[in-house]
Amino acid sequence: MRYCLIYFFVFLASIITTEAQRDSLKGISALNSFSKDTSKQKQIIISAIQIVGNKRTKPYIILREMTLKVGDEIASSDLPKQLEKSRNQVFNTSLFIETNITTTNITRELIIINVEVKERWYLFPVPYFTLADRNFNQWWVTEHRDFSRVNYGIQATQYNLTGNNDPLSIWLINGYNKQVSLRYTLPFFNNSLKHGFDIGYSYITQKEITDSTDLNKQSFIKSNNYLFTFNRADISYSYRPDQYWRHSFRVAFTHQHIGDTVLIVKQNYFPNNSTEFQYIDFTYRVRYQNFDYNAYPTKGNSFDAFIYKRGLDNKSNLWQFGVGGMYVQPIFPKTFFKFAASGIIKTPSKNYFINQQLYGYTSNTNLRGLEYYVIDGNGGVLTQTTLFREIGNIKVKTYLKSKNYSQIPFRFFFKLFGDVGYAQNDYPGNSLLNNKLIYTGGFGLDIISFYDLAFRLEYSFNQLGQQGLFLHVH
Repeated sequence: MRYCLIYFFVFLASIITTEAQRDSLKGISALNSFSKDTSKQKQIIISAIQIVGNKRTKPYIILREMTLKVGDEIASSDLPKQLEKSRNQVFNTSLFIETNITTTNITRELIIINVEVKERWYLFPVPYFTLADRNFNQWWVTEHRDFSRVNYGIQATQYNLTGNNDPLSIWLINGYNKQVSLRYTLPFFNNSLKHGFDIGYSYITQKEITDSTDLNKQSFIKSNNYLFTFNRADISYSYRPDQYWRHSFRVAFTHQHIGDTVLIVKQNYFPNNSTEFQYIDFTYRVRYQNFDYNAYPTKGNSFDAFIYKRGLDNKSNLWQFGVGGMYVQPIFPKTFFKFAASGIIKTPSKNYFINQQLYGYTSNTNLRGLEYYVIDGNGGVLTQTTLFREIGNIKVKTYLKSKNYSQIPFRFFFKLFGDVGYAQNDYPGNSLLNNKLIYTGGFGLDIISFYDLAFRLEYSFNQLGQQGLFLHVH
């Protein structure tokens, strides 16, 4: 493994160019001629906004994201900043592989804003191949690279069905688990472009389920037959008053069923020791997000809070309250600091396994360095600090006869990181990580490309004295 790492970094060093290059992932907002002569310019009026390159996307979807509108009067010194904000917002729709905004003089006081976009490939009827385990290392080490633990099928997604930034996805998955999923999202359904909706349905069956945790590692019940069935239908209403704030309210109905053999091993998997569990739940979420690039921000901040209510009776009753945020700031040229924090509370505290899952079960709740572990509990806090620096970027030729896809851009970031958390559990059992301070750290390499694709290669340490190399793909 050590020699593989050496060869890997030598290979990277041989292909990474250290020359200053154009930001190939996001495009660069061209600064206009006014920014060099602000002493002679007081106010500028936006006379028109011209958009080119949007073959499918409706113009008003682009205009909705911009902070500048036709008729706006703005100080010339503020124009470059507003152009950058508008470019970031348009790019963060994830509809385009490149976005550029420039200006043209009509007179000293009147300008035209030119928006040039290159659309992504929106239709992806691609083969689906993924592991049944929580992450690559879990499959590679714990499950011994067992290829029977693979899910495969078709994941068909049209990310811009009618040109309104409205994705439609259909998943037909077979293999170790079976899944059928349908989802459609329309971000705006009225003339004010503030109200939207999302509707979806999922059906999942599994041959194994987690029945408990032993020393913070998942314990599974496995069978040749399907032990777990999950049905869920949901609908959401969203309200977006401006470019940065979003409110949503979701209602969902869920029905879950486990095989009788599960209860032999695990009592109270569901409330009242039942094999079935069905409930209605409600979620309200408010979110603020203002990043230069949502998939891998190097500047900006976000805030997120939610209230979740499950069930209308004592059997299914559960409240969850969560809050989180992120702050990212450049501190030196090409060097950035990121701090993220979150907290969650569940009440009432009941010893049902379905209520216990907290950290490590999903990719966005992992402590880096504890990929082999999960942490249950009825509440917790988590902070993640990262110092990262861009060490190079390249463009790889594809030899495709396409203006938009003749090259694939890659950016490389080296990082140092540390995570600190705490998970409260009223029923800790033999847990090694509950009701005490949790901390991990390490260093790594992030590789970013278009379509928001990120590879994370991390060498991490944890408080249990363990260390290892971990790979994540997002």
